[in-house]
Amino acid sequence: MSRCPECGAPDDPRPCEELFHELLTLDYSMRPPWAPVHAVSVSCYYLQHPSRVPGSAAPAQWALLHVYLSDGLAALTSMTRRARRLNSHRHGGHTPGADDFPGAPPFPADATPPSGYATTITDVALDGTFPAEGYEERVRRWAADTVAAWA
Repeated sequence: MSRCPECGAPDDPRPCEELFHELLTLDYSMRPPWAPVHAVSVSCYYLQHPSRVPGSAAPAQWALLHVYLSDGLAALTSMTRRARRLNSHRHGGHTPGADDFPGAPPFPADATPPSGYATTITDVALDGTFPAEGYEERVRRWAADTVAAWA
């Protein structure tokens, strides 16, 4: 069985990138349980697949995960609203960084990206369909394990 070279997940039921596109479709449906944790899912995926995102985004993704894990969904919602506002062309199109989210620990910028994680997108997808039952719990575990691997 082949594995993802970045996160170590098996390519079964589908490769990570295909699962991620499926997840984005669910996220953009604007329905719970997927949409409310969209920022967490994207942050986990990109921190586990760092070649697919500019390194400048990692500190903000790191901060999002910490806010979600420590303060829950309400704090995440407030933080993502702020990130969208900062990134808006009306505010100069500023890409949010860790400094924009005080209280989050600094991103371990000098760390080598982990080559494997206890929880990956494959674990969150279960059978490849991202079933609603238990979804937020799986995403919380994905976030916690992503942070633990980088820490």
